[in-house]
Amino acid sequence: MSEAIQKRYDFVVFFDVKDGNPNGDPDAGNLPRVDPETGHGLVTDVSLKRKVRNYVGLKMDDQPPYSIFVKEKSILNQAIEQAYISLNIDLNEPPVDPEDGKKRNKAGQGQGKEVDRARQFMCHNFFDIRTFGAVLSTGPNAGQVRGPVQLTFARSVDPVVSLEHGITRMAVATEAEAENQGGGNRTMGRKFTIPYGLYRAHGFVSAPLANQTGFSEIDLELLWESLENLFEHDRSAARGLMGTRKLIIFEHSSKMGNISVQKLFDAVTVKRIDENKPAREFSDYIIAVDQEMIPPSVKLIER
Repeated sequence: MSEAIQKRYDFVVFFDVKDGNPNGDPDAGNLPRVDPETGHGLVTDVSLKRKVRNYVGLKMDDQPPYSIFVKEKSILNQAIEQAYISLNIDLNEPPVDPEDGKKRNKAGQGQGKEVDRARQFMCHNFFDIRTFGAVLSTGPNAGQVRGPVQLTFARSVDPVVSLEHGITRMAVATEAEAENQGGGNRTMGRKFTIPYGLYRAHGFVSAPLANQTGFSEIDLELLWESLENLFEHDRSAARGLMGTRKLIIFEHSSKMGNISVQKLFDAVTVKRIDENKPAREFSDYIIAVDQEMIPPSVKLIER
């Protein structure tokens, strides 16, 4: 793998949804997430990270060094245990770590340098660990990893309207259901959608933390690619038509950055062309970047 990145990056990603539910709230009957005070739609950072993981896992066949740690039906402690097996560390044998002389707290737990070695192994082999970080102390213990890449919730540019639709299923699952419905053979249901919403999310890439996890230039390019293709291989009838519309990247010339992120994000503005009618297409908006607000030490990349 290539060396870890040496520059800080900040970015803004725009995506939209048409006639779909971008991120249902399980605590609210799977209604689209909405800020109750403003009516703006919300999509959680966890939802966006899930789509990045799914894209990378599909493209790289879930193989090291691009395996995915947090995935559907995975048993996390087994993956941590596999790290110790691969490093030929038997956690059930000696009560003392031969490398640093520390006694183990209990059988089956790493200690001292063993934890560091296991953590490095996990960072090297799992893309999402060296990107987003992870808690690796739930089993044999590989410590904790602070990820260099972080995302905010996405928020819609304008308030959104949640619509509720009645739907029917023309079949039933059991004979008992068919009898209870008098031969009608129909099951009623509900579906929730947003007519249209343009969402804006912000992200950050820390070079110092990237040096701790080994997040490299190759990983960074894979991250940009996954953000551009968030929904291309993550389709669902419930989510309607979704797609990334624009990715704006700010590349600093130093590890620590050259300007506050708020000033950079303030340079990115979104305006609806016709305020007198509701937006129903991406073409109803104009996204602009005020380059006078960006210092020469920061490079603007639009994708």
